[in-house]
Amino acid sequence: MLNVFPRDFTLKCSFSLLSHKEFRFIYPVLSFCMVFCGYSLASLKTWKKPAVCFLVLSNLLPALYTGLIHQRGTLDVMNHIQQLCKESNSPTNTEVSVFFLMPCHSTPFYSHVHCPITMQFLQCPPDLTGNKSYIDEAEIFFSDPVRWLEAHFPNQTVLSTHLVFFEVLEKEISPFLERNSYVKTSEFFHTHVPEGRVGRNIYLYERQT
Repeated sequence: MLNVFPRDFTLKCSFSLLSHKEFRFIYPVLSFCMVFCGYSLASLKTWKKPAVCFLVLSNLLPALYTGLIHQRGTLDVMNHIQQLCKESNSPTNTEVSVFFLMPCHSTPFYSHVHCPITMQFLQCPPDLTGNKSYIDEAEIFFSDPVRWLEAHFPNQTVLSTHLVFFEVLEKEISPFLERNSYVKTSEFFHTHVPEGRVGRNIYLYERQT
């Protein structure tokens, strides 16, 4: 077991040096961490049961909050869009199209909706050309949202029927929304800790025709 520790430590240090970090990068070392946790608990001579109870409660409560409440809005809005898609399949309803004006990959996509609906989101592919002045679509949008919207939707025939965005963007694009007859039809709680471009709530606007 002692041979595992240097590998575990080296792996975590290596990932810490990367400029781009994600929790999934350290998933391979979790099994090693569990070994050390189990060994430490088994080595306790006293306070073993209180220690186990403390570990269970200190992990269970945050797990319930982060799993059921925190940042749940991106899933709730996709459930709503799935329902919109099913309703739009009837002959009496118009075809639904959705544009996500959110930071890249904020929501699931077709893997969650499971319905043939037109959806688009702001692109942020990596630059593979070595262009130092490269700016992805999402950054261009957030630098001047109204200007981007007017350029992307030059006339009303190409407008999406629904727009999805965090509440922090609402005030900035309100002239575009009003001019094109968009009305807020749904609101979804997302997080108690809004930060930057990620707001407390997610708004769904529908175009009235």
